[in-house]
Amino acid sequence: MSAPIKLDRLDLRILAQLQKNGRMTNVDLADAVGLSASPCLIRVKRLEQAGYIGGYSAQIRMDKLGDILTVFTEITLEDHHREDFARFEKAVCAVDEIVECHLVSGGYDYLLKFITRGVNHYQELMESLLERNIGIEKYFSFIVIKSPFIKTHYPIERLFPSTT
Repeated sequence: MSAPIKLDRLDLRILAQLQKNGRMTNVDLADAVGLSASPCLIRVKRLEQAGYIGGYSAQIRMDKLGDILTVFTEITLEDHHREDFARFEKAVCAVDEIVECHLVSGGYDYLLKFITRGVNHYQELMESLLERNIGIEKYFSFIVIKSPFIKTHYPIERLFPSTT
């Protein structure tokens, strides 16, 4: 990954389009952002090399595979030293069923998102984490009943309006 580059409105359009459809052809991408194919490809390669594009992946419809349970968990740590945070983060990063981990401000320290086979599976995971002595003081679980929508893309052009 090279040094950050200054992004212009075309770069932001490219990123916005690719996050919605990472499989689109370069010709379709160029058409969508108002460029010809060759300059568009050069920009994409530059964005990849600079680290703005971290990769491409498929969005799997988990509900098609079977029943799953999504649980958001608030975690409060016993102590708040740098090594306590590092120990906790290293441990939860190794748990495949934890798909998001956020250090947050407020009444607790971390917000985790679990994807599990069910309540029993989730509870087994939590008991395993508690037994590992990674500094968890307390936790609160929030089981997702329904997700009316999940956006898989960010409003890049609205968050970073370009002046160039």
